[in-house]
Amino acid sequence: MNVVMKSLAVFSAVFLLAACQSTPGSTSGMSGKGGANGAAKPGSAADLTENVGDRVFFALNSSALSDEAQKTLQHQAAWLKQYPGVNVTVEGHCDERGTREYNLALGERRAAAAKKYLVSEGIAAARISTISYGKERPAVIGDDEAAWSQNRRAVTVLMNQ
Repeated sequence: MNVVMKSLAVFSAVFLLAACQSTPGSTSGMSGKGGANGAAKPGSAADLTENVGDRVFFALNSSALSDEAQKTLQHQAAWLKQYPGVNVTVEGHCDERGTREYNLALGERRAAAAKKYLVSEGIAAARISTISYGKERPAVIGDDEAAWSQNRRAVTVLMNQ
């Protein structure tokens, strides 16, 4: 039994080392917005999400784009220019506070603000549709500012995939 245990230990060590070894042309670490470099197929929804950023956030009761939101949308516009065959929908979302009607209207203003910015960066308006989900599709469940701030957003979603 001792020989079996030693063999198993050696095999496990070799296996772990092989799993950690880089192959030529591979890189380790993170890139973009948190994805593994090269993990997402170029031009895919995962590429947009991981390497560019697919969402921007808003202040309470606002559809004004912050400097950070504008920077993300600039990156999205550059990405969309790389992939001219890709069309997107910009989804507007709100936190749980407010009436359904108010949040649907605010979500629409948020989606429209993101679309307007993308168009100002040279993306054809025909490539971008908008929809508001109001407070119906929260990204984070919770009754505090940490959750609410993640739910006040506009998300760019690929239509072609």
